[in-house]
Amino acid sequence: MGKFLTLLAAVCVATGASAQGVEQGSKNAPQFTPAWPTQTRAPALQSGVSLQIEVLADGLETPWGVAVLPEGGYLVTERSGALRLVRDGTFSAPIRGVPEVLAQRQGGLLDVALAEDFDTSRVIFLTYAKPMGGGLSATAAARGVLSADGTMLSDARDVFEQDPPSPNAMHFGSRVVPFGGYLYITTGEHFSNRERQFAQDLDKTYGKVLRVNPNGGAAAGNPFDNDLWSLGHRNVQGAAVRPSDGSLWTLEHGPAGGDELNRITAGANYGWPVVSYGVNYNGSPVGSGEARRAGFIEPQYYWDPVIAPGGFAFYQGAMFDGWEGNVLAASLNPGGLVRLVLDGDRVVGEERFLAGEIRVRDVEIDRDGAILILDNSDGRLLRLTPK
Repeated sequence: MGKFLTLLAAVCVATGASAQGVEQGSKNAPQFTPAWPTQTRAPALQSGVSLQIEVLADGLETPWGVAVLPEGGYLVTERSGALRLVRDGTFSAPIRGVPEVLAQRQGGLLDVALAEDFDTSRVIFLTYAKPMGGGLSATAAARGVLSADGTMLSDARDVFEQDPPSPNAMHFGSRVVPFGGYLYITTGEHFSNRERQFAQDLDKTYGKVLRVNPNGGAAAGNPFDNDLWSLGHRNVQGAAVRPSDGSLWTLEHGPAGGDELNRITAGANYGWPVVSYGVNYNGSPVGSGEARRAGFIEPQYYWDPVIAPGGFAFYQGAMFDGWEGNVLAASLNPGGLVRLVLDGDRVVGEERFLAGEIRVRDVEIDRDGAILILDNSDGRLLRLTPK
């Protein structure tokens, strides 16, 4: 512990961090203490960066996911079910051929990502709330081929469908990350007291990270001989691969407190709903009432009170000097952009931008290193550069 604190002091000097955490209000679960000093409320960073905001598109309806096209422009999902092409300061009519979605409560059209071979295949992936009949729905992932003019999605078909379907249109997840020849898909556990227990079940795809083939079907080498890659998650709405080592990380909504940044390991159990660094919305304990227990993986970082995370990205580029490899995370509440500095796998500093100003649902990095964010409240795609 002494070596870690010495290192932390050095990092504070190098990054201009305060010994105090970011100002964020009182904890929902003050009875819990972190497993190491910077697992929560890491020292507040002071980069001195001011952001210049450019509006790339305005008037979108509850935008949820954004992907950067290599030829220029951006694909943006709207939760109501539309996939749009943003280019030259405006957005297109809905792209045809997108699967039908259940646009109720938290359901709808969710994430969008380009296939690793998009340059030649034009394949994209979508996650969405799929209507299953009888008031039921499920998180699903589909693939399709985007036309050269960006107006049509052809050969759209599902490559994953959550099982069993749920009567509760809440906690769908869901991000999709094409990497290493596979698709990583995140799901939620549909929120109800009964269904949250399914996050621990190996025969259900609730509250999981899945690894499937790009055309569907469980990937070879998965730890449980099915789609499951990891389990014990609540509602994972952020996922990204760290470029420096190819590791998969996720951002997960907690209850009252207990939002988590996790480094995902094959076959690992992240504890929900047995343990949590938060409490239920009525103040009652979650599961065992413990924050941690042997056999469950600790979050690399957690927030109490929450940031209500959306998507996130690891920064790559030269536009923001010294930010390479930093986590840039979306916050819906209190809102804004959250920057985390990592030393290895440990968070050593936190900085917040636009807090309380913009409800951010997704974060991506543009081709030139600018930061893209989706403003979920005012329906805008914004481009951030340093002043």
